[in-house]
Amino acid sequence: MMSKYSHLSNEDLIRILERRDAERKLGLNWERNSIEHELALNEDFIALDFNHAMSHGDSPYDNLLIEGDNFDALRNLRMAYSARIKCIYIDPPYNTGNKDFIYNDNYIDKDDNFKHSKWLEFMYRRLSLAKDLLTHDGVIFVSIDDNEMGYLSVLMDEIFPNMRVGTFVWKRRSGANDPTGYFTSADHEYVLCYANPGFSFQGIDKDFSSYNNYDEGSSDPWKRGDLTKAHTYKARQNSFYPIQNPENEIWYPCNPHRVWGPISKVFIKSGKKAPKTTIEDLLSKNKILFPDESKVAFYQRLSELREAINNGDAPQYIRDNLFESEERNLEYLNFWVGKKIGYGSPGYKRNLSELKRLEKPLSTWITSTSEKIKNDDVVTFMSSGMTQEGTKLIQQMLGSSAFSYPKPLSLIKNLIQQSTGEGDIVLDFFAGSGTTGHAVLELNAETEVERKFILVSSTEATEKEPEKNVCLNVTRERLVSAINGYSYKTKTKQESVAGVGGNFAYLVTRRIAVGHIHTDIQHDQVWHAIQQFYGYGLLPFEQSNPIQWSDTDKARLIYVPEINQQALDAVMELIENQSALVVYSWQPGLLKQRVFSDHVSFEKIPDFLVEKFGTSQ
Repeated sequence: MMSKYSHLSNEDLIRILERRDAERKLGLNWERNSIEHELALNEDFIALDFNHAMSHGDSPYDNLLIEGDNFDALRNLRMAYSARIKCIYIDPPYNTGNKDFIYNDNYIDKDDNFKHSKWLEFMYRRLSLAKDLLTHDGVIFVSIDDNEMGYLSVLMDEIFPNMRVGTFVWKRRSGANDPTGYFTSADHEYVLCYANPGFSFQGIDKDFSSYNNYDEGSSDPWKRGDLTKAHTYKARQNSFYPIQNPENEIWYPCNPHRVWGPISKVFIKSGKKAPKTTIEDLLSKNKILFPDESKVAFYQRLSELREAINNGDAPQYIRDNLFESEERNLEYLNFWVGKKIGYGSPGYKRNLSELKRLEKPLSTWITSTSEKIKNDDVVTFMSSGMTQEGTKLIQQMLGSSAFSYPKPLSLIKNLIQQSTGEGDIVLDFFAGSGTTGHAVLELNAETEVERKFILVSSTEATEKEPEKNVCLNVTRERLVSAINGYSYKTKTKQESVAGVGGNFAYLVTRRIAVGHIHTDIQHDQVWHAIQQFYGYGLLPFEQSNPIQWSDTDKARLIYVPEINQQALDAVMELIENQSALVVYSWQPGLLKQRVFSDHVSFEKIPDFLVEKFGTSQ
């Protein structure tokens, strides 16, 4: 096979390589061509088999639990869920080398020369697909520790350019641990957060009880706010000036270590654009709150002022020797001679209507539930238990330590609650023990807000453990326990936890060669795929019915597996009094000849699915 470099001489090739080596690129490079590409990279169509026995609750199923390789599952989800997922949370393998990461059906050993490259390729493929699933205001959270934190951060910058929101830090353990040998204790982990431009955390409502003052004739309450900002007179010289109360002509000095927030027009140079708000603007709008002074200072001579400063009797913010230049210092002090000077300090009348948002922003520092953090009006602190919380909960729900190092439920609940609302879909394609699904179910019950989840969990089977099935025996069982309720024994008694309700459909990925899709795809797989496009609950395929149908807020869906008189009669019956109807059929041409209605549209199966599925990444 001819290469595009075949015609070049050795000198030409050397020159190209030297030029390439001299070029620097900000980003990641890994030995992609030196490792075996994933076995999952293929052109197969990915279908989903519905397992009625392993599903739970009544249909239609709002939530999905998918067993299979998450790369396959993501390719299937991209077909119907592009730009529909509001929140993605994943807890991928941390690539510690301690049998936590399976690549191409084998655990990656810590001594593998391509350990990091395989992990990056593994993550790149999945995150690239995940990006397409996010809504215009969607967000993705990725848990990680120090082992791959640096690589993952740069990788996500590349996949999600200009979408970085921040990095949350949470305490995962207490006690001492020194994995590096440098006498440090690795007690924290990270949650990287990237989002589309329309995203915003919800925060928590601020306390408005202090907005209890009203001006006559106004319904907009106000409170006394700070008129200063955290800069010194040396750093912000143009904000270091005196303010006079126009009603009583009392002057107020500026704090040298915390100057006024607004600038004065006096310091605006000719031709320069004035700031949005000056102190003169605030004075004219009666936005400055002056103290009710019971005592006023007045000095007829400079010597009197200096004596008062030395004795500590002068107003607190008037200082001597503020400036290195004696001339400037005398100019400052002489200003106050012969003027009425107040001892208090002006404030700012802050109206409730001025607040940009009524919530406090979210801090990236996630506190431990065991810590007592003083709430204030500045930021919202999320709190989380440690890893032991997740381990303990799994033991209580499943009766054993069925999964290593599950994330604490409180951590995932807080992230989901802060980033989702009514009708939003939450996806976790490294579902593990099912913490994300459990979090959604609990939040729905607590807040009466209906979110939906899609979980993808693999079997994690290997050649040595071919019967292993984490999705079936851990993820599913935990969700069932959360929905139905569970009980466990303590040292003293039997405890019971009530179920939170909910349901889920259990689906299994299946690869079908594109060339064989017309013969190999099953009718139930087609029906389940059609329903996914419309976001309504999943109805099982009813073998005994001549057609399958479901109502959504957009249209009535009909799938006709086989055209016969019974199927035609059923279709005609469903058309009556229906404003919009979409019929999916293997032979839409035949149906069009027999079904006459302006509000019916037809789609050809399986062509419709193949077109929507597209190709692998």
